[in-house]
Amino acid sequence: MINREWHLLSRPVGWPKPEDFALVETETRAPAEGQVLVRNKYLSVDPYMRGRMSAAKSYVAPFELGKVMQGGAVGEIVESNAEGFAAGDHVLHFGGWREYATIDAKGAVKVDPDLAPLSTYLGVLGMTGLTAYAGLLRTASFKEGDSVFVSGAAGAVGSQVGQIAKLKGASRVIGSAGSDEKVKLLVEEYGFDAAFNYKNGPVSQQLREAAPDGVDVYFDNVGGDHLEAAIGSLNERGRIAICGMISVYNSTEPVPGPKNLGRLIQTRGRIEGFLVGDHYDLQQQFVQEVGAWVASGELKYRETVVEGIENNLEAFLGQLRGDNTGKMIVKL
Repeated sequence: MINREWHLLSRPVGWPKPEDFALVETETRAPAEGQVLVRNKYLSVDPYMRGRMSAAKSYVAPFELGKVMQGGAVGEIVESNAEGFAAGDHVLHFGGWREYATIDAKGAVKVDPDLAPLSTYLGVLGMTGLTAYAGLLRTASFKEGDSVFVSGAAGAVGSQVGQIAKLKGASRVIGSAGSDEKVKLLVEEYGFDAAFNYKNGPVSQQLREAAPDGVDVYFDNVGGDHLEAAIGSLNERGRIAICGMISVYNSTEPVPGPKNLGRLIQTRGRIEGFLVGDHYDLQQQFVQEVGAWVASGELKYRETVVEGIENNLEAFLGQLRGDNTGKMIVKL
């Protein structure tokens, strides 16, 4: 069978350009012992992938030039050479950015399309959902009564953070987003107490107006002026969980840090970065609790679905621009 897959040709400088990538045709490879051949149905594109396009040392190896890129995917096994896996099984794995993937079975997790739509295993019930859950409850040490500010709040992670905080008893949840339509969604559908469009004025001023009594927890997906604003509004013993800094991912020059870090001395505040990979011990608890909220309708989610492997790159660039509402998914 002919397979189409995306290769990285050159390492982007600044914003990735189409000529940095190529969609190439290859032949599928029959699974060796312990492997399965999967026909992908849904692919994930995520902001962290921008970091993997650089050769800079990071927490995960960079994409190799001239080779297929990787990412989360859900698909159906078409051929198995691994015990415990059969043709027709659906699996979550990391062989995305391609139509077919021959992978080691030990890197695949069975998922049930009858329990939840397959796409949700890439979003609300997948890595992005666990990121929200672990970052808020463990890294930020959220407790009932906290006031919570979330940047990038209409995205896959941010929208879930805000809703979990409300379900866990937050006194107030504030979100920032990049359009008035997204602001409306945060308040009217996701139940945020307040939200603002960061393009409508200084973030620090809008945050003070939305949270006049300050914030106890800030969940950072953006960095830059949002982080500085959150430090300025942080209450005593406030906690900041750094999940991502999408505002600086495509910068070509070093980006200055917040000018008000000294305020953390006054507030005894804490900033901590985290990686979801450090928190997979919470997976079972997360699926049980969040799965129940999704099933009951208490936790809502959105997906932005782009059709076709040929549009995988555009979907990736779109979520860097903020075109998506909720999780950005590519459907094959």
